[in-house]
Amino acid sequence: MSYMLLIVEDPAQRGTRTKAQGEAVYQRMVDFSRELESEGVLLGVESLTSQRDAARVKVRGGKAQVLDGPFAEAKEMIGGFYLLNCDSREQAVAIAGRCPASEWATVEVRAVGPCFM
Repeated sequence: MSYMLLIVEDPAQRGTRTKAQGEAVYQRMVDFSRELESEGVLLGVESLTSQRDAARVKVRGGKAQVLDGPFAEAKEMIGGFYLLNCDSREQAVAIAGRCPASEWATVEVRAVGPCFM
């Protein structure tokens, strides 16, 4: 079954690191991705840039509304994700506990499936 690990972080936390610290943290995530790949569970992984250049789009009454970032009301942002093929929810949760990002962010584990479930 597919599971997504969403890295949910404070939008300000990236700014608390020096460039070298940020690069070291990123390398830990790359190394973790390689571990998951070698274990045969990694389907996809991406890091997301700051929401500073993001846009939110919603359609109401047939009209698209676009809100450009940064989003001052946001207390958290999605910093990246892992898409995994796991045998069980427990396996996905265990992998989330190994994720380096769990040290500075929250790693949300979600099963992939239809939105009506």
